[in-house]
Amino acid sequence: MDRAALIADKQLDLRGTPCPLNFVRTKLMLEKMPPGSLLEVWLDPGEPIEQVPDSLQMDGYSVERVEDRSEYFALQVRRPVNLDSSVDSVSPIDSVNPVDSVNL
Repeated sequence: MDRAALIADKQLDLRGTPCPLNFVRTKLMLEKMPPGSLLEVWLDPGEPIEQVPDSLQMDGYSVERVEDRSEYFALQVRRPVNLDSSVDSVSPIDSVNPVDSVNL
C-alpha cells in the first residue's frame, strides 16, 4: 500500500494505558472523527496490541496497518464511511423490552 495514502488524520498516544481503557478511548476518539477518517493509535506491546485491534475489528472498524516501532506499536484504524454499520447500531439485547420476556 502507498505510504502517502496512510497519513493519519489524528494521533492518539495510549502508551501506558491499560486494557480495556485503551480500547474505550480509541473507540471514543473514532466516534468523534468524520466517517472515513484514519486514526493512528500508539499502543504498548503485550495485551494492548494483542487485544485492541481485534476488538476494533469486531466492532466494525477497519485496521489498516500495525507497525512495530520497537518500544511501541502504531495501529492505524479507519472509521467506516457507512454509518449504518455495526459501529453505531444497537445490539438485539439492547432492544429487548424486559416486560416482553416475563411470563405472567
